[in-house]
Amino acid sequence: MDTNSPDNLDMLDDAVAGAAFRRLVRHLQHRHDAQNIDLMGLSGFCRNCLSDWIMDAGFEGDKAAAREVIHGMPQDEWKATRQTPATEAQLAAMKASVAKNK
Repeated sequence: MDTNSPDNLDMLDDAVAGAAFRRLVRHLQHRHDAQNIDLMGLSGFCRNCLSDWIMDAGFEGDKAAAREVIHGMPQDEWKATRQTPATEAQLAAMKASVAKNK
């Protein structure tokens, strides 16, 4: 499946899609125990990817501002208070998962 190709999801009203997106982001802000490295290992995307995607969609701020929107705080604060060091197993899982994105 090409994740960038049009499909039935494009028929979803933008207001509904926006509300669902905001709920997803707030959920990830609340569930900071779900580490980005684990999200990458399981699904091939993480909070940083969401930041990139809002920039691709037209967000007018820079990368740091986009990450602050998604993380709910500056990325440096996120890293200092929420992020744990990645293990070799997590890095390997991420690498294998990201390879499936192509």
